[in-house]
Amino acid sequence: MVTLVAGVDSSTQSSKIVICDAESGVVLRSGSAPHPVGTEVDPAAWMTALGAAIKEAGGLSDVAALSVGAQQHGMVCLDEHDRVVRPALLWNDTRSGTAAAELVNELGGPTEGARAWADAIGSVPVASFTVTKLRWLLEHEPENAARTETVCLPHDWITWQLGGARRDRTLGDGALATDRSEASGTGYFSPVSGTYRLDLLTQAFGHTPRLPGLLQPSASAGDTPTGQLLGCGAGDNAAAALGVGAGPGDVIISIGTSGTVFAVCDKPTADASGIIAGFADATGRFLPLVCTMNAARVLDSTAALLGIDLEGLSDLALATPAGAEGLVVVPYLEGERTPNRPFATGAVHGLRLSSWTPGNLARAAFEGMLCGLAAGIDALLANNVPVDRVILIGGASRSEAVRRIAPGIFGQPVVAPEAAQHAAIGAARQAAWALSDTAIPPVWKAATYETFEAAPLDAVRTRYNEVANLTADIPEHDSKR
Repeated sequence: MVTLVAGVDSSTQSSKIVICDAESGVVLRSGSAPHPVGTEVDPAAWMTALGAAIKEAGGLSDVAALSVGAQQHGMVCLDEHDRVVRPALLWNDTRSGTAAAELVNELGGPTEGARAWADAIGSVPVASFTVTKLRWLLEHEPENAARTETVCLPHDWITWQLGGARRDRTLGDGALATDRSEASGTGYFSPVSGTYRLDLLTQAFGHTPRLPGLLQPSASAGDTPTGQLLGCGAGDNAAAALGVGAGPGDVIISIGTSGTVFAVCDKPTADASGIIAGFADATGRFLPLVCTMNAARVLDSTAALLGIDLEGLSDLALATPAGAEGLVVVPYLEGERTPNRPFATGAVHGLRLSSWTPGNLARAAFEGMLCGLAAGIDALLANNVPVDRVILIGGASRSEAVRRIAPGIFGQPVVAPEAAQHAAIGAARQAAWALSDTAIPPVWKAATYETFEAAPLDAVRTRYNEVANLTADIPEHDSKR
Protein backbone atom coordinates (compact mmCIF):
# COMPACT_ATOMS: atom_id res chain seq x y z
CA MET A 1 0.00 0.00 0.00
CA VAL A 2 1.33 3.43 -0.96
CA THR A 3 1.87 5.88 1.90
CA LEU A 4 0.99 9.47 0.99
CA VAL A 5 2.41 12.69 2.41
CA ALA A 6 1.44 16.29 1.70
CA GLY A 7 3.49 19.47 1.54
CA VAL A 8 2.17 23.02 1.71
CA ASP A 9 3.81 26.15 0.32
CA SER A 10 2.02 29.16 1.78
CA SER A 11 3.78 31.87 -0.22
CA THR A 12 3.18 35.58 -0.53
CA GLN A 13 0.74 35.15 -3.38
CA SER A 14 -0.93 31.77 -2.87
CA SER A 15 -1.29 28.47 -1.05
CA LYS A 16 -0.07 25.41 -2.92
CA ILE A 17 -0.27 21.80 -1.82
CA VAL A 18 1.23 18.66 -3.33
CA ILE A 19 0.43 15.10 -2.34
CA CYS A 20 3.30 12.69 -2.91
CA ASP A 21 4.29 9.07 -2.63
CA ALA A 22 6.26 9.03 0.61
CA GLU A 23 8.80 6.56 -0.76
CA SER A 24 9.59 8.02 -4.19
CA GLY A 25 8.48 11.65 -3.87
CA VAL A 26 6.41 11.44 -7.06
CA VAL A 27 3.66 14.09 -7.03
CA LEU A 28 0.30 12.38 -7.44
CA ARG A 29 -2.04 15.35 -7.15
CA SER A 30 -1.98 19.05 -6.25
CA GLY A 31 -4.03 22.18 -5.67
CA SER A 32 -3.64 25.92 -5.23
CA ALA A 33 -5.59 29.04 -4.31
CA PRO A 34 -4.65 32.74 -4.25
CA HIS A 35 -3.95 34.96 -1.25
CA PRO A 36 -5.13 38.56 -0.92
CA VAL A 37 -2.92 41.19 -2.55
CA GLY A 38 -0.95 43.46 -0.24
CA THR A 39 1.83 43.56 2.32
CA GLU A 40 -0.44 42.89 5.30
CA VAL A 41 -3.12 40.24 5.56
CA ASP A 42 -5.50 38.68 8.05
CA PRO A 43 -3.93 35.25 8.75
CA ALA A 44 -7.38 33.68 8.43
CA ALA A 45 -7.06 34.28 4.67
CA TRP A 46 -4.17 31.79 4.58
CA MET A 47 -6.38 29.08 6.02
CA THR A 48 -9.22 29.91 3.63
CA ALA A 49 -6.85 29.60 0.68
CA LEU A 50 -5.29 26.42 2.06
CA GLY A 51 -8.71 24.88 2.50
CA ALA A 52 -9.52 25.62 -1.14
CA ALA A 53 -6.17 24.20 -2.27
CA ILE A 54 -6.71 21.02 -0.24
CA LYS A 55 -10.15 20.58 -1.76
CA GLU A 56 -8.75 21.00 -5.28
CA ALA A 57 -6.10 18.39 -4.45
CA GLY A 58 -8.74 15.83 -3.48
CA GLY A 59 -8.57 16.20 0.28
CA LEU A 60 -6.35 14.69 2.96
CA SER A 61 -8.34 11.63 4.02
CA ASP A 62 -5.74 9.25 2.57
CA VAL A 63 -2.69 11.29 3.64
CA ALA A 64 -0.54 10.06 6.53
CA ALA A 65 1.45 13.24 7.23
CA LEU A 66 1.84 16.83 6.08
CA SER A 67 4.19 19.71 6.68
CA VAL A 68 4.05 23.44 5.94
CA GLY A 69 6.62 25.65 4.24
CA ALA A 70 5.77 29.35 4.25
CA GLN A 71 7.04 32.85 3.62
CA GLN A 72 9.51 33.91 6.30
CA HIS A 73 9.53 36.93 8.59
CA GLY A 74 5.79 37.73 8.66
CA MET A 75 4.67 39.10 12.05
CA VAL A 76 1.65 37.32 13.53
CA CYS A 77 0.67 38.78 16.90
CA LEU A 78 -1.74 37.01 19.27
CA ASP A 79 -3.39 38.32 22.44
CA GLU A 80 -3.82 36.52 25.76
CA HIS A 81 -6.69 34.50 24.28
CA ASP A 82 -4.67 33.57 21.15
CA ARG A 83 -6.72 35.90 18.97
CA VAL A 84 -4.96 37.75 16.13
CA VAL A 85 -4.21 41.29 17.30
CA ARG A 86 -3.87 42.92 13.86
CA PRO A 87 -3.30 41.85 10.24
CA ALA A 88 0.05 40.14 9.81
CA LEU A 89 2.81 42.30 8.33
CA LEU A 90 4.46 40.33 5.52
CA TRP A 91 8.17 40.12 4.72
CA ASN A 92 7.81 42.63 1.85
CA ASP A 93 6.22 45.34 4.00
CA THR A 94 8.90 48.02 4.23
CA ARG A 95 7.33 50.35 6.79
CA SER A 96 9.81 49.15 9.43
CA GLY A 97 12.88 50.30 7.49
CA THR A 98 13.55 53.13 9.95
CA ALA A 99 13.02 50.77 12.87
CA ALA A 100 15.67 48.45 11.44
CA ALA A 101 18.20 51.27 11.35
CA GLU A 102 17.31 52.19 14.94
CA LEU A 103 17.91 48.66 16.18
CA VAL A 104 21.29 48.47 14.48
CA ASN A 105 22.36 51.85 15.88
CA GLU A 106 21.31 50.87 19.40
CA LEU A 107 24.00 48.18 19.46
CA GLY A 108 26.81 50.62 18.77
CA GLY A 109 26.10 52.68 15.67
CA PRO A 110 25.90 51.69 11.98
CA THR A 111 29.22 49.84 11.79
CA GLU A 112 29.70 48.38 15.27
CA GLY A 113 25.99 47.73 15.61
CA ALA A 114 25.90 45.76 12.36
CA ARG A 115 28.83 43.65 13.53
CA ALA A 116 27.16 43.04 16.90
CA TRP A 117 23.94 41.85 15.23
CA ALA A 118 25.83 39.64 12.77
CA ASP A 119 27.77 38.04 15.61
CA ALA A 120 24.60 37.51 17.62
CA ILE A 121 22.19 36.12 15.00
CA GLY A 122 24.23 35.74 11.79
CA SER A 123 22.33 38.62 10.13
CA VAL A 124 21.87 42.38 10.23
CA PRO A 125 18.17 43.28 10.61
CA VAL A 126 16.40 44.88 7.67
CA ALA A 127 12.77 45.85 7.17
CA SER A 128 11.69 42.30 6.34
CA PHE A 129 12.78 40.82 9.69
CA THR A 130 10.14 40.21 12.36
CA VAL A 131 12.14 42.03 15.04
CA THR A 132 11.99 45.29 13.09
CA LYS A 133 8.24 44.94 12.57
CA LEU A 134 7.80 44.49 16.32
CA ARG A 135 9.73 47.72 16.95
CA TRP A 136 7.50 49.46 14.39
CA LEU A 137 4.42 48.12 16.18
CA LEU A 138 5.72 49.37 19.53
CA GLU A 139 6.29 52.86 18.14
CA HIS A 140 3.23 53.23 15.90
CA GLU A 141 0.58 51.01 17.49
CA PRO A 142 1.51 50.85 21.19
CA GLU A 143 -1.93 49.56 22.22
CA ASN A 144 -1.58 46.60 19.86
CA ALA A 145 1.96 46.02 21.09
CA ALA A 146 0.72 45.95 24.69
CA ARG A 147 -2.00 43.42 23.75
CA THR A 148 0.52 41.10 22.12
CA GLU A 149 1.19 38.08 24.33
CA THR A 150 2.54 35.74 21.62
CA VAL A 151 4.50 36.32 18.40
CA CYS A 152 4.80 33.71 15.69
CA LEU A 153 5.40 33.46 11.94
CA PRO A 154 3.16 32.28 9.09
CA HIS A 155 4.24 28.64 9.03
CA ASP A 156 4.08 28.44 12.82
CA TRP A 157 0.52 29.77 12.87
CA ILE A 158 -0.72 27.63 9.96
CA THR A 159 0.74 24.42 11.45
CA TRP A 160 -0.85 25.32 14.78
CA GLN A 161 -4.22 25.86 13.10
CA LEU A 162 -3.95 22.53 11.28
CA GLY A 163 -3.31 20.89 14.66
CA GLY A 164 -6.45 22.40 16.12
CA ALA A 165 -4.83 25.48 17.70
CA ARG A 166 -4.49 23.67 21.01
CA ARG A 167 -2.64 25.75 23.57
CA ASP A 168 -2.88 23.21 26.39
CA ARG A 169 -0.56 20.65 24.80
CA THR A 170 3.16 20.09 25.21
CA LEU A 171 5.75 20.87 22.54
CA GLY A 172 5.47 18.44 19.63
CA ASP A 173 1.92 17.53 20.63
CA GLY A 174 -0.15 20.37 19.25
CA ALA A 175 1.51 23.38 20.88
CA LEU A 176 2.61 26.41 18.88
CA ALA A 177 6.00 25.40 17.46
CA THR A 178 8.59 26.31 14.86
CA ASP A 179 11.89 25.10 13.42
CA ARG A 180 15.41 26.51 13.05
CA SER A 181 14.94 27.71 9.47
CA GLU A 182 11.85 29.77 10.26
CA ALA A 183 13.15 31.08 13.58
CA SER A 184 16.37 32.27 11.94
CA GLY A 185 14.43 34.92 10.01
CA THR A 186 13.00 36.59 13.10
CA GLY A 187 16.04 38.60 14.20
CA TYR A 188 15.96 37.10 17.70
CA PHE A 189 17.31 33.58 17.12
CA SER A 190 20.89 32.33 16.80
CA PRO A 191 21.32 29.56 14.20
CA VAL A 192 24.68 28.73 15.76
CA SER A 193 23.46 28.12 19.31
CA GLY A 194 19.98 27.03 18.25
CA THR A 195 18.38 29.28 20.87
CA TYR A 196 16.29 32.44 21.00
CA ARG A 197 18.02 35.72 21.84
CA LEU A 198 15.36 37.01 24.22
CA ASP A 199 17.55 39.98 25.15
CA LEU A 200 17.37 41.30 21.58
CA LEU A 201 13.63 40.66 21.40
CA THR A 202 12.98 42.47 24.67
CA GLN A 203 15.14 45.41 23.64
CA ALA A 204 13.22 45.75 20.40
CA PHE A 205 9.70 45.23 21.75
CA GLY A 206 9.79 46.50 25.31
CA HIS A 207 8.59 43.19 26.77
CA THR A 208 9.12 39.49 26.10
CA PRO A 209 6.17 37.82 24.38
CA ARG A 210 5.65 34.06 24.33
CA LEU A 211 7.38 32.38 21.37
CA PRO A 212 6.84 29.08 19.56
CA GLY A 213 8.73 26.09 20.89
CA LEU A 214 11.72 24.99 18.81
CA LEU A 215 11.55 21.59 17.12
CA GLN A 216 14.36 19.56 15.56
CA PRO A 217 14.23 19.09 11.74
CA SER A 218 12.65 15.62 11.75
CA ALA A 219 10.35 16.20 14.71
CA SER A 220 6.57 16.22 14.70
CA ALA A 221 4.44 19.19 15.70
CA GLY A 222 1.57 16.89 16.68
CA ASP A 223 -1.42 15.63 14.72
CA THR A 224 -4.41 17.11 12.93
CA PRO A 225 -7.86 16.41 14.39
CA THR A 226 -8.33 13.86 11.58
CA GLY A 227 -5.14 11.99 12.41
CA GLN A 228 -2.46 13.26 10.02
CA LEU A 229 1.02 13.63 11.53
CA LEU A 230 2.31 17.21 11.31
CA GLY A 231 5.94 17.84 10.42
CA CYS A 232 7.69 20.75 12.11
CA GLY A 233 7.54 22.87 8.94
CA ALA A 234 10.13 25.26 7.50
CA GLY A 235 10.70 28.62 5.88
CA ASP A 236 9.94 28.64 2.17
CA ASN A 237 13.54 28.81 0.96
CA ALA A 238 14.68 26.06 3.32
CA ALA A 239 11.77 23.95 2.09
CA ALA A 240 12.75 24.63 -1.54
CA ALA A 241 16.33 23.53 -0.84
CA LEU A 242 14.95 20.31 0.60
CA GLY A 243 12.66 19.96 -2.41
CA VAL A 244 15.46 20.08 -4.97
CA GLY A 245 17.74 17.90 -2.87
CA ALA A 246 20.38 20.61 -2.49
CA GLY A 247 23.57 19.90 -0.58
CA PRO A 248 26.80 21.74 0.23
CA GLY A 249 28.13 23.52 -2.88
CA ASP A 250 24.70 24.04 -4.37
CA VAL A 251 23.41 27.59 -4.78
CA ILE A 252 19.70 27.94 -5.47
CA ILE A 253 18.35 31.05 -7.16
CA SER A 254 14.59 31.31 -6.79
CA ILE A 255 12.76 33.92 -8.85
CA GLY A 256 9.27 34.43 -7.52
CA THR A 257 7.67 37.42 -5.80
CA SER A 258 11.09 37.89 -4.25
CA GLY A 259 14.42 36.88 -5.68
CA THR A 260 16.53 34.73 -3.40
CA VAL A 261 20.07 33.42 -3.69
CA PHE A 262 20.87 30.81 -1.06
CA ALA A 263 23.28 27.98 -0.42
CA VAL A 264 23.36 24.89 1.75
CA CYS A 265 26.46 25.04 3.98
CA ASP A 266 28.03 23.09 6.80
CA LYS A 267 29.34 26.31 8.40
CA PRO A 268 27.42 29.44 9.47
CA THR A 269 28.03 32.93 8.10
CA ALA A 270 28.03 36.28 9.91
CA ASP A 271 28.11 39.05 7.31
CA ALA A 272 28.29 42.47 8.97
CA SER A 273 27.60 44.18 5.63
CA GLY A 274 24.03 42.91 5.91
CA ILE A 275 24.02 41.53 2.37
CA ILE A 276 23.93 37.89 3.48
CA ALA A 277 21.37 36.73 6.02
CA GLY A 278 22.86 33.87 8.01
CA PHE A 279 19.84 31.59 8.18
CA ALA A 280 19.49 27.92 9.13
CA ASP A 281 18.29 25.25 6.71
CA ALA A 282 15.74 22.47 7.26
CA THR A 283 18.25 19.66 7.87
CA GLY A 284 20.48 20.97 10.65
CA ARG A 285 22.89 22.82 8.34
CA PHE A 286 22.97 26.50 7.45
CA LEU A 287 21.39 28.51 4.63
CA PRO A 288 23.18 31.82 3.93
CA LEU A 289 20.74 33.83 1.85
CA VAL A 290 20.62 37.03 -0.17
CA CYS A 291 17.14 38.37 -0.95
CA THR A 292 15.93 40.98 -3.42
CA MET A 293 12.38 42.27 -3.15
CA ASN A 294 11.98 42.84 -6.88
CA ALA A 295 11.88 39.74 -9.03
CA ALA A 296 9.07 38.18 -11.07
CA ARG A 297 6.75 41.14 -10.64
CA VAL A 298 9.29 43.32 -12.44
CA LEU A 299 8.63 41.17 -15.50
CA ASP A 300 4.87 41.17 -14.87
CA SER A 301 4.74 44.97 -14.72
CA THR A 302 6.97 45.41 -17.78
CA ALA A 303 4.81 43.04 -19.81
CA ALA A 304 1.68 44.90 -18.69
CA LEU A 305 3.25 48.23 -19.64
CA LEU A 306 4.04 46.92 -23.12
CA GLY A 307 0.62 45.31 -23.49
CA ILE A 308 1.99 41.79 -24.03
CA ASP A 309 2.10 38.53 -22.08
CA LEU A 310 5.17 37.09 -20.39
CA GLU A 311 5.98 34.81 -23.30
CA GLY A 312 5.87 37.81 -25.61
CA LEU A 313 8.13 39.74 -23.24
CA SER A 314 10.61 36.86 -23.29
CA ASP A 315 10.59 36.69 -27.09
CA LEU A 316 11.08 40.45 -27.34
CA ALA A 317 14.02 40.41 -24.93
CA LEU A 318 15.75 37.53 -26.71
CA ALA A 319 15.38 39.32 -30.04
CA THR A 320 17.23 42.34 -28.60
CA PRO A 321 21.04 42.54 -28.25
CA ALA A 322 22.62 42.27 -24.82
CA GLY A 323 23.00 45.62 -23.12
CA ALA A 324 19.77 47.00 -24.62
CA GLU A 325 21.69 49.79 -26.42
CA GLY A 326 22.64 51.33 -23.06
CA LEU A 327 19.17 51.22 -21.54
CA VAL A 328 19.28 50.11 -17.90
CA VAL A 329 16.35 49.34 -15.62
CA VAL A 330 17.05 49.54 -11.89
CA PRO A 331 13.99 47.61 -10.69
CA TYR A 332 13.49 48.90 -7.15
CA LEU A 333 9.74 48.99 -7.74
CA GLU A 334 8.87 48.08 -4.13
CA GLY A 335 11.90 49.55 -2.38
CA GLU A 336 14.71 47.03 -1.98
CA ARG A 337 16.10 44.69 0.63
CA THR A 338 19.48 43.96 -0.99
CA PRO A 339 20.92 46.51 -1.14
CA ASN A 340 19.10 47.69 1.98
CA ARG A 341 17.13 50.59 0.49
CA PRO A 342 13.55 50.11 1.67
CA PHE A 343 12.39 53.53 0.47
CA ALA A 344 14.11 53.55 -2.93
CA THR A 345 12.19 53.71 -6.20
CA GLY A 346 12.94 52.19 -9.57
CA ALA A 347 14.67 54.06 -12.36
CA VAL A 348 15.36 53.85 -16.09
CA HIS A 349 18.73 55.13 -17.33
CA GLY A 350 20.19 55.67 -20.77
CA LEU A 351 17.10 57.02 -22.50
CA ARG A 352 17.75 58.11 -26.07
CA LEU A 353 15.55 58.19 -29.14
CA SER A 354 17.43 55.17 -30.44
CA SER A 355 17.28 53.15 -27.21
CA TRP A 356 13.72 53.89 -26.12
CA THR A 357 12.14 50.88 -27.79
CA PRO A 358 9.93 48.03 -26.52
CA GLY A 359 12.69 45.51 -27.21
CA ASN A 360 15.30 47.42 -25.22
CA LEU A 361 12.89 47.94 -22.31
CA ALA A 362 12.08 44.22 -22.28
CA ARG A 363 15.76 43.26 -22.38
CA ALA A 364 16.71 45.80 -19.72
CA ALA A 365 13.98 44.52 -17.38
CA PHE A 366 15.39 40.99 -17.52
CA GLU A 367 18.98 42.20 -17.20
CA GLY A 368 18.22 44.53 -14.28
CA MET A 369 16.39 41.87 -12.32
CA LEU A 370 19.14 39.30 -12.93
CA CYS A 371 21.95 41.73 -12.09
CA GLY A 372 20.45 42.16 -8.64
CA LEU A 373 20.56 38.40 -8.16
CA ALA A 374 24.10 38.13 -9.53
CA ALA A 375 25.24 40.40 -6.71
CA GLY A 376 24.01 37.68 -4.35
CA ILE A 377 26.34 35.11 -5.93
CA ASP A 378 29.21 37.60 -5.63
CA ALA A 379 28.45 38.06 -1.92
CA LEU A 380 28.41 34.32 -1.23
CA LEU A 381 31.74 33.86 -2.97
CA ALA A 382 33.23 36.79 -1.07
CA ASN A 383 32.21 35.08 2.18
CA ASN A 384 33.85 31.78 1.21
CA VAL A 385 30.57 29.98 0.55
CA PRO A 386 31.24 27.19 -1.99
CA VAL A 387 29.47 27.69 -5.33
CA ASP A 388 29.76 24.48 -7.35
CA ARG A 389 26.36 24.49 -9.03
CA VAL A 390 23.67 27.14 -9.61
CA ILE A 391 20.10 25.80 -9.59
CA LEU A 392 17.40 28.05 -11.03
CA ILE A 393 13.87 27.65 -9.64
CA GLY A 394 10.71 29.70 -9.08
CA GLY A 395 7.89 30.73 -11.36
CA ALA A 396 9.96 33.14 -13.46
CA SER A 397 12.68 30.52 -14.00
CA ARG A 398 10.38 28.95 -16.57
CA SER A 399 10.87 32.00 -18.80
CA GLU A 400 13.09 31.21 -21.78
CA ALA A 401 14.66 34.68 -21.56
CA VAL A 402 15.54 34.15 -17.89
CA ARG A 403 17.19 30.82 -18.71
CA ARG A 404 19.11 32.18 -21.70
CA ILE A 405 20.22 35.49 -20.18
CA ALA A 406 20.97 34.31 -16.61
CA PRO A 407 24.20 32.38 -17.35
CA GLY A 408 25.79 35.44 -18.97
CA ILE A 409 24.77 37.74 -16.10
CA PHE A 410 25.80 35.22 -13.43
CA GLY A 411 29.06 34.41 -15.21
CA GLN A 412 28.57 30.66 -14.95
CA PRO A 413 26.28 27.89 -16.22
CA VAL A 414 22.92 27.33 -14.56
CA VAL A 415 20.79 24.22 -14.32
CA ALA A 416 17.00 24.34 -14.25
CA PRO A 417 14.97 21.40 -12.96
CA GLU A 418 11.65 20.54 -14.51
CA ALA A 419 8.84 22.87 -13.44
CA ALA A 420 7.50 21.92 -10.00
CA GLN A 421 6.34 23.37 -6.69
CA HIS A 422 9.73 22.86 -5.09
CA ALA A 423 8.93 24.42 -1.70
CA ALA A 424 5.77 22.35 -1.37
CA ILE A 425 7.68 19.22 -2.40
CA GLY A 426 10.33 20.02 0.20
CA ALA A 427 7.62 20.33 2.86
CA ALA A 428 6.21 16.96 1.75
CA ARG A 429 9.69 15.43 2.01
CA GLN A 430 9.90 16.82 5.53
CA ALA A 431 6.54 15.21 6.34
CA ALA A 432 7.89 11.88 5.08
CA TRP A 433 10.97 12.41 7.25
CA ALA A 434 8.79 12.94 10.33
CA LEU A 435 7.06 9.64 9.53
CA SER A 436 10.28 7.72 8.97
CA ASP A 437 12.00 8.32 12.32
CA THR A 438 15.42 8.39 10.59
CA ALA A 439 18.45 10.64 11.05
CA ILE A 440 18.40 12.05 7.50
CA PRO A 441 15.59 12.99 5.08
CA PRO A 442 14.32 10.21 2.81
CA VAL A 443 16.06 9.98 -0.56
CA TRP A 444 13.58 10.86 -3.29
CA LYS A 445 13.81 10.56 -7.05
CA ALA A 446 16.35 13.08 -8.39
CA ALA A 447 15.06 15.92 -10.54
CA THR A 448 15.84 16.12 -14.26
CA TYR A 449 17.92 19.21 -15.05
CA GLU A 450 18.49 21.20 -18.21
CA THR A 451 21.79 23.10 -18.45
CA PHE A 452 22.13 26.61 -19.89
CA GLU A 453 25.39 28.33 -20.74
CA ALA A 454 26.33 31.70 -22.26
CA ALA A 455 29.31 34.01 -22.63
CA PRO A 456 29.77 36.32 -19.61
CA LEU A 457 28.06 39.71 -19.91
CA ASP A 458 30.59 41.66 -17.86
CA ALA A 459 29.84 44.96 -19.59
CA VAL A 460 26.15 44.65 -18.72
CA ARG A 461 26.98 44.01 -15.05
CA THR A 462 29.41 46.94 -14.96
CA ARG A 463 26.93 49.35 -16.51
CA TYR A 464 24.14 48.20 -14.20
CA ASN A 465 26.28 48.65 -11.10
CA GLU A 466 27.24 52.17 -12.19
CA VAL A 467 23.67 53.37 -12.59
CA ALA A 468 22.23 51.44 -9.63
CA ASN A 469 24.48 53.47 -7.36
CA LEU A 470 22.88 56.66 -8.74
CA THR A 471 19.38 55.63 -7.68
CA ALA A 472 18.34 57.67 -4.66
CA ASP A 473 16.13 56.75 -1.72
CA ILE A 474 12.98 58.75 -1.14
CA PRO A 475 11.78 59.87 2.29
CA GLU A 476 9.62 57.36 4.12
CA HIS A 477 6.01 58.23 3.39
CA ASP A 478 2.71 56.47 3.13
CA SER A 479 -0.51 57.99 4.35
CA LYS A 480 -1.85 54.51 5.20
CA ARG A 481 1.10 53.76 7.44
